[in-house]
Amino acid sequence: MALFDLPLDELREYRSASPEPEDFDAFWSKTLQEARQHDLDARFEPVDTGLSTVQVFDVTFAGFGGHPVKGWLTLPAGADGPLPLVVEFIGYGGGRGLPHEHLLWASSGRAHFVMDTRGQGSAWGAGGGTADPVGGAPAFPGFMTRGIDAPENYYYRRVFTDAVRAVEAARSHPLTDATRTVAVGASQGGGITIAVGGLVPDLAAIAPDVPFLCDYPRAATLTDRHPYREIGLYLKTHRGRAADALRTLSYFDAVHFAARGNAPALFSAALEDQTCPPSTVFAAFNAWSHEDKEIEVYDFNDHEGGGPFQEAAKLRWMRSYI
Repeated sequence: MALFDLPLDELREYRSASPEPEDFDAFWSKTLQEARQHDLDARFEPVDTGLSTVQVFDVTFAGFGGHPVKGWLTLPAGADGPLPLVVEFIGYGGGRGLPHEHLLWASSGRAHFVMDTRGQGSAWGAGGGTADPVGGAPAFPGFMTRGIDAPENYYYRRVFTDAVRAVEAARSHPLTDATRTVAVGASQGGGITIAVGGLVPDLAAIAPDVPFLCDYPRAATLTDRHPYREIGLYLKTHRGRAADALRTLSYFDAVHFAARGNAPALFSAALEDQTCPPSTVFAAFNAWSHEDKEIEVYDFNDHEGGGPFQEAAKLRWMRSYI
């Protein structure tokens, strides 16, 4: 599809109409306080990968509810001092995969931590290994409506909490420098990155690419592509529940986390992106509160966005921060 959303000059001015809950900060403060009642218990087990330029650790830490969450920590081989740290979150349906799939950031001389996403890892890639032991109310297949009956039950409450704990786990390793931590991710990983940027006050920078989980009221009615379409299909069956569903989603809208962003940011958007429409991405970018922010725009791309070109842009941009 060619351009279907707002013109670029209007995108640069667009603001979301998503209402922010009055108790947004209290909700997240309580959520993270409860999670931190569990020992982080971050364990780093060396893995023999056959790779000679990096050393890899199979990581387990306690996320939401104390549930075990997996990850990979990859370091340049022979590293003997605290390294700048890149924490990465994965796109919808994917898992942490295999260690040799994640070599970019360690190859740049940085420590790299990639978090497995609970319950996912079976739609693409090489799989995941983190269960989601929490049940929920009836939901449409997928993850977007799991626990949508109430903010306390919603799936992404657990995922965003896992992500904050992932930063804490990665920072706990003696070869990572907590003061030089950047969060990155694409699509779902981009939305998680923005949430982490609003919940972790001392990041050095963030870099979300074509982020998902932004501006739910617009996204759910603008695109009929999954995963946002899961919301509409749930409401097609559960008639009259739209207001309740949107209330729950408002606690997890990246736009509201962006308003609390404390770090420099590099976003990216693609103007033909039907999965994460550009207006929803610009809604989060325009709300990002730190004045040092940039957005790369890919005029003729769909949800692949900038791909390797955006990776090159991040490598250049990140030199200023870590």
